[in-house]
Amino acid sequence: MLLLPGDLSYADTFQPLWDSYGRLVEPLASARPWMVTEGNHEIEKIPLLEPQSFKAYNARWRMPYDAGASPSGSNLYYSFDVAGGAVHVIMLGSYTDYEAGTAQYQWLQGDLARIDRARASFVVALVHAPWYNSNEAHRGEGDEMRDAMEALLYGARVDAVFAGHVHAYERFKRVYRGKEDPCGPVHVTIGDGGNREGLAEEFVDPQPKASVFREASFGHGRLQVVNSTHALWTWHRNDDDQPVVADQVWIASLAANQACNKREHAAED
Repeated sequence: MLLLPGDLSYADTFQPLWDSYGRLVEPLASARPWMVTEGNHEIEKIPLLEPQSFKAYNARWRMPYDAGASPSGSNLYYSFDVAGGAVHVIMLGSYTDYEAGTAQYQWLQGDLARIDRARASFVVALVHAPWYNSNEAHRGEGDEMRDAMEALLYGARVDAVFAGHVHAYERFKRVYRGKEDPCGPVHVTIGDGGNREGLAEEFVDPQPKASVFREASFGHGRLQVVNSTHALWTWHRNDDDQPVVADQVWIASLAANQACNKREHAAED
């Protein structure tokens, strides 16, 4: 399947662009599932009429938010299982309420609590605005959501978090609360699929220690779950329409990490 963390057509309320985008991706989107979450370019604001809505996005990209064991009640955030439940994917909404007590927060709490890690070897989450980012573009825009929800993902031993928004690629080590943590998720910014605004080429200098690899190039990533303990993440730089492997790392399942599980139980006690 294809996982896309927001910013699809860049229609920005101009509806014909949704149509042309749909025609463009139809051969691909009809051949395999495209699972998406909303980005800032899906927001529609019309003065006096629509302060903020996602009418076109919700109508054109209906996701299975009301299906499965954990219906969310909103097309802006949902989850689903892959490969018979071996992988659990959580699609979060960066542009709907996420603070403690909100509908999205409470749904995420319940969704994570239902995960059986004996069955779900890998749990991954997608957001639009990165929670960790050393690019000058959009710095800090995901911080409030991170502050609200990071502890929930950490407690559930989520293995990886993928984000968009920044038009570049960056991979972090396992992190939690701004520091390297062997029990935290791997954070990856993969907002480099192609856009009309160009690449985000300015990174913070020096590179943070937790940031392993970063590059302002168009590309795509592939997460291949090899078995119940390991998945292979590969980022392909797309040079002259040819995919070139530029970054690759094995991600070990936290479900199989006894040290992290012991730490979790100790915290609960």
